[in-house]
Amino acid sequence: MKKLILSMLAAMCMLGFSACGSSADAGSSAQTEAVQHSSQEQPNNEVAGSEGSDKEKAAPDQNAVQPKNNDAEEKTGTDTIVVYFSATGTTKGVAERIADVTGAEIFELIPAEPYSDADLDWNDKNSRTTIEMNDPDVRPAIANDTVDLDGCTTVYIGYPIWWGDAPRIMSTFVEAHSFDGKTVIPFCTSGGSPIGSSGDNLASQAGSGNWLAGGRLDAGISDNEIQDWINNMD
Repeated sequence: MKKLILSMLAAMCMLGFSACGSSADAGSSAQTEAVQHSSQEQPNNEVAGSEGSDKEKAAPDQNAVQPKNNDAEEKTGTDTIVVYFSATGTTKGVAERIADVTGAEIFELIPAEPYSDADLDWNDKNSRTTIEMNDPDVRPAIANDTVDLDGCTTVYIGYPIWWGDAPRIMSTFVEAHSFDGKTVIPFCTSGGSPIGSSGDNLASQAGSGNWLAGGRLDAGISDNEIQDWINNMD
């Protein structure tokens, strides 16, 4: 009887040890799997954290002072303008280079009655330009005189030299505008004739403004030469 009881107790103990071993093995396996799973997710978490940091660095600081873009203000806020008349395109080319060098606005005066090649024939005593230049009181009409000089402090005025003087259309222009408080710089183009007294004549007709001597500029003048001309102007 005792042997039977001891055998039963021994069997029960063995079953208990087996169950404990299985439980321990299961617990150990679960712990191992948990560690492995955590280890596999960790790099992804670090990458996500890194991306978040980069996004924060890339995001603009709303309180930071942003750099100011002055391009638009420089183009629209200039106080210099180049106004010119060009019958053949030579004065136009020089006027455009002056505008490029100085950053000035530019405005071309268009005659109400355009000049034809026959009108420009200085060898014809009956040509339109010959008749106009022989009469100091002639004032050819301007088709587009809408230029506003109110915000300008420097005005370049360009024209070809006709018969030693500025075309009469320039007289039409200067007499129609006020140059008070403005520096006016006449310039001309020609086959070789100097600016002469053309600038002084326009200044007298304008009756206002600080008129400088200006000068004659070659058709092929460079930007550097224009800058030197401006720097050495009296």
